[in-house]
Amino acid sequence: MKPINVGLLGIGTVGGGAYTVLRRNQEEIGRRAGCAITIKMVADKDLDKVRSIVGERAIVTADAYDVVDNREIDIVVELIGGTNIARELVLKAIANGKHVVTANKALLAQHGNEIFEAAQKHNVMVAFEGAVGGGIPIIKSLREGLTANRIEWIAGIINGTSNFILSEMRDRGASFGDVLKEAQVRGYAEADPTFDVEGVDAAHKLTIMAAIGFGIPMQFRSAYIEGISKLTREDIRYAEELGYRIKMLGIAKRTPQGIELRVHPTLIPEKRLIANVEGVMNAILVKGDAVGQTMYYGAGAGAEPTASAVVADLVDVARMLTADPEHRVPHLAFQPGQLDNTPILPMSEVETSYYLRMRVDDKPGVLADITRILADLGISIGAMVQKEPHEGEQQVDIIMLTHLTVEKHINGALAKIEALPVVAGKVTRIRLEELN
Repeated sequence: MKPINVGLLGIGTVGGGAYTVLRRNQEEIGRRAGCAITIKMVADKDLDKVRSIVGERAIVTADAYDVVDNREIDIVVELIGGTNIARELVLKAIANGKHVVTANKALLAQHGNEIFEAAQKHNVMVAFEGAVGGGIPIIKSLREGLTANRIEWIAGIINGTSNFILSEMRDRGASFGDVLKEAQVRGYAEADPTFDVEGVDAAHKLTIMAAIGFGIPMQFRSAYIEGISKLTREDIRYAEELGYRIKMLGIAKRTPQGIELRVHPTLIPEKRLIANVEGVMNAILVKGDAVGQTMYYGAGAGAEPTASAVVADLVDVARMLTADPEHRVPHLAFQPGQLDNTPILPMSEVETSYYLRMRVDDKPGVLADITRILADLGISIGAMVQKEPHEGEQQVDIIMLTHLTVEKHINGALAKIEALPVVAGKVTRIRLEELN
């Protein structure tokens, strides 16, 4: 088989890692692919940086369109990020009959339907293992390894920055703001950390996994997204006292009413393996009807972990170049004409359990008023703790864990509880998942 020529768009952290891994393991990769895979062109605006990495071993250009329009390039690897120029380049590469490898989760979550439709039309492949979970092979597992299963739910820690912050807040009793600054110093968080700490990055990844797991189109705009910036060390400590840990989870779940697609802080029983995933590591649980629960754990970001997934995609594409397009693994695991139109549930219709913390006056009858409101809306309490007031204080914290209930009932209850004159400020509400 003739050598495969690759055009690399962007040689930043992941692009540089992909180039390094492919060059270092070239012989091993060639044996697995059945042919040599060579990076023939590299496009990046920083030409000096590119030349310092690749030397004379590849054609260097500042114009990415030189790569996607070059007839000798078989596979375009898009690692420039963003959703505007990246979309144009990917669609142009596809229109030119080139296969595409990308690690761009935002691009796929927002424009994946258009990209996969174009790829189907032009009989080319789009591979994207690096878009979710860094070096964890979760996309391949969902697309191929679990195809015998009806996927029931997916739950994952899929953003290392937020997981690092929550781990440090729990271990050190530090505030969110203090740990965020440390994460930025260490390079785990960007100068503008919004996408990470407010759950947008995790929602991009969850959208992709849900599409593959349930055979539905990408529906990022229907995802419910809530970040961790309002979490306090008190809630992390109280959760720990009750036998739970707080993690930011991406959850996709199949229900009779529709599909849940949500990212938010979540209490998880401390005995669950995923509750003990710390630092910048990622972990994803997938529940299939035949296999039961499976867990995938590893580095969710970084130069070489993500490069591992990108190069694996290159090998997969190389192996499939001679295959009949009709018999390739579909981009979203299900045949293009067989995608489901099951609706995404609005958050108000999601059923789960809740952690509630409220600051109340320390006087008789307060608890009775609160429990009456909950009972009137059919919300039962699974556990409750009332903290002792500090010396000189007239208010106390009450913490409750509810049994399963629908979110709109909790919303109604909280509005009534917060209206009580004995309740100070807003009630803190964090969702709780047993994951059993």
